[in-house]
Amino acid sequence: MKAKKRILVAPLNWGIGHATRCIPIINALIDNNYEVILAAEGRPMHLLSTEFPQLEIIRFADYNINYSKYLPMSVSMLLQTPKLLWNIKKEQTALQGIIKDYTIDGVISDNRFGLYSKAIPCAFITHQLQIQSPYFSDSIRDFNYKYINRFDACWVMDDEKNNLAGSLSKPNALPNNTIYIGTQSRFEKQESKKKYDFMAIVSGPEPQRTILEKGLTNALKDRTEKSLIVLGKPELNTSEQIGNLSIQSHLNAKELNTAILQSDLIFCRPGYSTVMDLAKLEKKAVFIPTPGQTEQEYLAENFMSKGIGYSQNQNDFNFELALKESKNYNGFSTSDNRNTNWENLFLLFN
Repeated sequence: MKAKKRILVAPLNWGIGHATRCIPIINALIDNNYEVILAAEGRPMHLLSTEFPQLEIIRFADYNINYSKYLPMSVSMLLQTPKLLWNIKKEQTALQGIIKDYTIDGVISDNRFGLYSKAIPCAFITHQLQIQSPYFSDSIRDFNYKYINRFDACWVMDDEKNNLAGSLSKPNALPNNTIYIGTQSRFEKQESKKKYDFMAIVSGPEPQRTILEKGLTNALKDRTEKSLIVLGKPELNTSEQIGNLSIQSHLNAKELNTAILQSDLIFCRPGYSTVMDLAKLEKKAVFIPTPGQTEQEYLAENFMSKGIGYSQNQNDFNFELALKESKNYNGFSTSDNRNTNWENLFLLFN
């Protein structure tokens, strides 16, 4: 019997969105008779080990980027460029050892710039080719493309025609190896009875994740309507009830799928993985971008301009105003991105 090819899947540790959007890819690899090895750190590692307890997982150090409470994220990242370059070099060296030690036949890297190799085929996953920045946008794009072009393929999580990410995924110039693979969500739309009036999904890098958690908890804890907050902490297994507010540290994919469908209005970051999930389930949301994260700010403004979802700044968050204004928006009404042809994509590894 022919041995299964071994594919390494490695998401960036930047919140848990990169890990969650890898779930449909991992499932597709398994369905197409590949053996999957996971590489992750922190909360992505906990999430993937929970979703795929049968798979081998390698603890793989992240970039250790720090996020400021005060500086815009683009400025903070710029100041940490030397650290980023050093960590890319480290993960490039580490990958060569992993390929040898684990007999890896191919790599799928979700936004980890150093996971390319001349020895085996490697794919880079992204949705953000045109990184939003108030400064040095051309230099940032050149840096981005410099590394992306070292991979054999750049898989863009969007549809070329039914575009969800706006100009993020459709800049004027594309990397040489670009393939649009459609939006990816681990969720499925199905009939479900209402259980919650409001649901909040807390996500993203610290310290902003905790700031959002506290703000939403204060807004929801004394209300008469039923609410649910999911904290995005897969390393914990805790729950709490405060009046009509339920707080869960984490829900697995099936539970979260059901909870979103059972909720009238979602409060969340406009992180792209969350956006893809909401589009798949055709839900209505109020977006609260991570302060200084230009990608989320762009997406929130884009969805407001299209009448899809209302947005507020975290520092000015007003629940009553958000509730009132959200009635003027329609939510995601269609998820008509094409189905992904996994067999064709995975020809890269044959």
